[in-house]
Amino acid sequence: MGLSIVETFVAIFLCFGVTTHGNEVARYDHYRVYEAIPSSNNQLKLLEDLERSSDSLIFLKRGDHVGAKFNIVVAPHKLADFSEALRNEGIHTRLLEMNMQKLFDDEKFRMLSKRASGSFDFKEYYELDDIHSWLDNLALQYDQVKLLEAGHSYENRSIKGVKVSFKSGNPGVFLEGGIHAREWISPATVTYILNELLTSHDPKVRDIAENYDWYVFPSVNPDGYVFTHTKDRLWRKTRTPYPGGCFGADPNRNWDFHWAEQGTSSNCISDTYGGPYAFSEIETKSLSQFVTSLKGKIQTYISFHSYSQVLLFPYGHTGEHTPNHNDLDQIANATITSLAKRYGTFYTYGNIYDAIYPASGASVDWAYGTLDVKIAYTYELRPGSESWDGFVLPPSQIVPTGEETLDSLVTLLEKSRERGYYDNYTS
Repeated sequence: MGLSIVETFVAIFLCFGVTTHGNEVARYDHYRVYEAIPSSNNQLKLLEDLERSSDSLIFLKRGDHVGAKFNIVVAPHKLADFSEALRNEGIHTRLLEMNMQKLFDDEKFRMLSKRASGSFDFKEYYELDDIHSWLDNLALQYDQVKLLEAGHSYENRSIKGVKVSFKSGNPGVFLEGGIHAREWISPATVTYILNELLTSHDPKVRDIAENYDWYVFPSVNPDGYVFTHTKDRLWRKTRTPYPGGCFGADPNRNWDFHWAEQGTSSNCISDTYGGPYAFSEIETKSLSQFVTSLKGKIQTYISFHSYSQVLLFPYGHTGEHTPNHNDLDQIANATITSLAKRYGTFYTYGNIYDAIYPASGASVDWAYGTLDVKIAYTYELRPGSESWDGFVLPPSQIVPTGEETLDSLVTLLEKSRERGYYDNYTS
């Protein structure tokens, strides 16, 4: 069969991107993906040193202890050095993928085909302008929706969100998506939840929709998100230029709460670069000022990331437990139990430091520690930790991810309310 008009257009686009703009668009042709598991402290140190030393190695997944899995993208020109370094240290590797670029080409083909149809649904990932236009339309369509802006990015893009309120006097819930640019399932899940808050007839969803005020921001790192669609699919950070040809800081290591103490890098080429100082990034500074303006109103702060299927709560900078650790732990247990009922999706849970790895300067820790938001969680969404290509989650999983996450969010709020967390709220 011949190609359709849309398929022909996409094929031409892809070829044009390779031949004409190859010097501008990051491609991963013949980049390999390896799994490495350190079995000693020396092996662990080597992997950590490699992560800090080269931007030709991209760590899709990293551990912080012996026996943890590392999934590493290796540039073709780095293969010989990488293989020899690991072999000399006795680290065994497993080849997971020969050509990373194929995943991105397939994804781009689907997206362009879908975009040509002109619809906005939850069967594909969307670019920033599409998401913002959809938010604009919601504000026109629903009296309960008010457009919000929490500042602008370095490249002057709006940090756009909405407030959903069905009545006065409700405690506030803040949903933050897309702080890490390449984690596309995060904005997709946040927009799915927002849509359900407005359209679902499920009594439990209607209960949380109408008895809380919702502050929903699908993409709080807009420059980075655009960059993943136009230049580099694996970009994680902001796009602030820094000396030495570096760009961006990790916006989830940049918040002014125990900044740069744990799990962050001072090297600007690193994906976990915390920035030169706390709130160096205009995105985090602006968003923090907006949330601070709602101090007392916001009773729950939830950040959506991917991937690993983990529900996390403070702290990330220390293994010391929060004063309400037991409550957060029990709420998390009930939440992931609820999440698993629909599709059997298994999550783990715990405080950030112990459940995943030390990481300071995160938004959820800042909301908890600075604004006294005692119900603060981070979702690491699908897929599970056994996957290596989790940033390229197939769009067929957007709706299931949204459904099970909303199920769990209902439980999270119910269990928090049962423990009296919203009893003393006054608008």
